[in-house]
Amino acid sequence: MLFKQVIGQNEIKSRLVNAVKEDRISHAQLFLGKPGTGNLALALAYAQYIMCENKTGEDSCGVCDSCVKHNKLIHPDLHFIFPTANTDKAKGKPLSDLFLTEWRELVLENNAYFTLNQLQDKLDTENKSLLIPERESTEIIKKLSLKSYESEYKIVVVWMPEKFNNDSANKLLKILEEPEPKTLFLMVAQDSGLIIPTLLSRTQVLKISPIDEKSLSESLMNQFQLSEQQASQIASQSDGDFLEAKSCVETSETEKQFYSLFTEWMRSAFKADVISLIQFSEEISKLGREKQKQFIQYCLHLIRESLINNYGTENLNKSSNNEKQFLVNFAPFIHGENCINAIELFENAHYHIERNGNSKIIFLDISLKFTKLLRVKNSYVE
Repeated sequence: MLFKQVIGQNEIKSRLVNAVKEDRISHAQLFLGKPGTGNLALALAYAQYIMCENKTGEDSCGVCDSCVKHNKLIHPDLHFIFPTANTDKAKGKPLSDLFLTEWRELVLENNAYFTLNQLQDKLDTENKSLLIPERESTEIIKKLSLKSYESEYKIVVVWMPEKFNNDSANKLLKILEEPEPKTLFLMVAQDSGLIIPTLLSRTQVLKISPIDEKSLSESLMNQFQLSEQQASQIASQSDGDFLEAKSCVETSETEKQFYSLFTEWMRSAFKADVISLIQFSEEISKLGREKQKQFIQYCLHLIRESLINNYGTENLNKSSNNEKQFLVNFAPFIHGENCINAIELFENAHYHIERNGNSKIIFLDISLKFTKLLRVKNSYVE
């Protein structure tokens, strides 16, 4: 990874580059910050810069043999430690090396900006706790006892050292105190309070600040084709965290999709167009269960906004401009005579989808029942 691929953090980049130029490379460094600030991205760019064969005054060359391998995370002198758990792939003896393919894919797909939950999903460990066991430390000590293959340095990137237990951390203490020459540990952490103190005390801490708003805004415009105004607004709301900003963008795109689906669905329901309702149930069944559950939550959101719209409590309104325009016509059909049944209808659907019910049948059932509910008259209207 190149420094120029890391969002913002220009001051930290300069410090790291100068440390290499002046031969002041600490053998154990801790990149401390939220995943969305680029702590892992900085560690990878630093490792690549150290090993680059034709480094410039600001960055790696990106084209030498070493850089080419770093770009694919396959350099033989670059090692990784990250939390794992028992899976069908690694029963009883999970090690980072067994999951390197998944790790590389996750890092490269997300440009080194991702969370522990994303790693858990990628490794398919279900709800098992991810840890760095003692055998992981034993394995890395064996590797570091060998000569380097190609580079002058051997570098170990440890992601989430918070997940070391006492045994695995203590196993590394000696090598951290008296490392082999040209052996570097780059640890990437979120919360220093969760790191075993004896391990923490042997590292040089580099605190990674939130990304500056200008750099984050520019990155959002480039990656998601946002307007300058949209990007600036999201950047200001994200507290310098790229992952928070990315989540806002993705949520916005999802809401647009759901809004379009809901409005088309309601038009068919108002017309009692059974064929269109059947087509809708088939279309939405292709989204996958998680998206289907999110869509149901979105429907409940619009029912809530309809009630708020009807009863005049604007300070509680959380609808977008498009939704507000739609609710002018839709909201009158959600009232005291049918709102409880409507809410129960969607909540029950969410329950059954979560338990692997047939989504086509569930959504067709909602469609037909909600079509009837929309025709219930509001007896409270004078």
